[in-house]
Amino acid sequence: MRPAGRSETDSLYFTYPYFAAPGPDAARQGRHPVIIAGAGPIGMTAALTLASEGVRVLLVDRKDTFNDGSRAICIARSSFHILERIGALAPFKDKALGWTTGRSFYRGHQILEFHMPDSADEKFRPMYNLQQQYIEAYLWQAVAAHPLIDTRWQTEVTAVSDLNDGVAITLRDPAGDYTLTADWLLAADGARSPIRAMRSLRLKGENYEGRYVIADVQMDHDYPTIRRALFDPACRPGGTVLIHRQPDNIWRIDYQLRDGETAEDATREDTVRASVAAVLEEIGHKGPWDLEWWSVYSANTLALDDYRDGRIFFVGDSAHIVPIFGVRGLNNGLADAQNIGWKLGWVLTGRAGEGLLDSYTPERRGATLDVFANATKSTRFMTPPTRGWQILRDAALSLALDQPWAGQLANPRQMQPYTYSGSPATLPDDPGFTGGPVPGVVIPNVALAQGNFLTDHMGPGFTLISFGPPPAEDIPDLTVVSLAPDSPAATTFCAAPGSAWLIRPDLHIAARWHEAPTAQTIRAAIDRITTPTEQQP
Repeated sequence: MRPAGRSETDSLYFTYPYFAAPGPDAARQGRHPVIIAGAGPIGMTAALTLASEGVRVLLVDRKDTFNDGSRAICIARSSFHILERIGALAPFKDKALGWTTGRSFYRGHQILEFHMPDSADEKFRPMYNLQQQYIEAYLWQAVAAHPLIDTRWQTEVTAVSDLNDGVAITLRDPAGDYTLTADWLLAADGARSPIRAMRSLRLKGENYEGRYVIADVQMDHDYPTIRRALFDPACRPGGTVLIHRQPDNIWRIDYQLRDGETAEDATREDTVRASVAAVLEEIGHKGPWDLEWWSVYSANTLALDDYRDGRIFFVGDSAHIVPIFGVRGLNNGLADAQNIGWKLGWVLTGRAGEGLLDSYTPERRGATLDVFANATKSTRFMTPPTRGWQILRDAALSLALDQPWAGQLANPRQMQPYTYSGSPATLPDDPGFTGGPVPGVVIPNVALAQGNFLTDHMGPGFTLISFGPPPAEDIPDLTVVSLAPDSPAATTFCAAPGSAWLIRPDLHIAARWHEAPTAQTIRAAIDRITTPTEQQP
């Protein structure tokens, strides 16, 4: 929502582009390897991942511009690595505000200061703040420049039907309806996914009563880029307020609705202005400010039972809805897009069998359930679902005034990449290890020299990190990085001379060997991951 007299795209700091409908030269029949519905951050990331694997993509979206409002604003370190892998990083790095610290206050007294893990071995900060308009704009720069991606705005998916070897997709634009076929369809069409409804699928899980207004204001305020959480502040007695700094002097303020306060009343402009003014008074801001945009949301933990329906894959919010606490929504969706993107890319280019796709749901739904486990703890603390939880939360906060350990209960447990242990695309561990990163985790980064990091040397396909001589022969789609057995990286990896780690295209560890593997062993590992069991010799 925008203040009276301003349209939904009339921003104080961002100029929304206008995207015309497809022209007369747009093919209205034919077959595509992949069609992606939804040109938001998730759909564009999936398109760029597929294109980086050499796959042509048709990307469609019913809108004529980007999503209005800043919506998702926190980008995790792991997501910056994804952006780097798809060639979209540079503008994000220039614009986003990195941060490492959060502070929580109870009735005006600080009860917690947490610091997310960070070190000189990390190329990126743990978290960055950037408005969703910029996220979409920067991804769009990469999408528009890629020759393998065709984007059609003002184009809506109205029907989907199964074929023996693909999907028939009916599209509607201002010129009328037409049907295309595709080998695969990715539904990245959001929390209210029309495609999910067309397939008679529904999200399952929990809905929480606690609702929040999110409001963006523009003001000159000198507080650093630190996440602030205010519990039971004078401006919202009994409630919770979150405050984040964004570029262009934009500040995100999330505040909990009071008991009995309806969303309709809470989102009236005069109510929002009064509520924001009270928060600003609470944090000591006495200067001018202007209201940019606002909306309302509830905290939910909802997911599909299976992220695949035949030749349709659900990605991002179409597959799951997670609470914002711990900034997991956008980042979880970007990991979905990368995961299905590289796997489907390998299948379509003949480097993998379709069995590789069977690992998408176990890995990404597993990640969602892990998010639920952590986010539910945060959600119950931020928005207690019952009177009993409210009493327990308030007691913990009161105790935190004098006992520092109790303040840790207010830690939001920020998003961390999920470990794909037990996945069909992760091999069992080598029992010879007594420490170091295990199969399934994201590769730890290490600074090899000034401005030179281990992740800079990962290849486009699989990568072998070898603490000793490389394999004696070349292996297709494998990049080999040889490191000295006495290097700092060896300490991080707990590596012995000859130890090796096999890294997947999404930077998750696929396998490791305590003793130097042969080329045949490495090839067999890659084949086991990328080829269905029934096709293996």
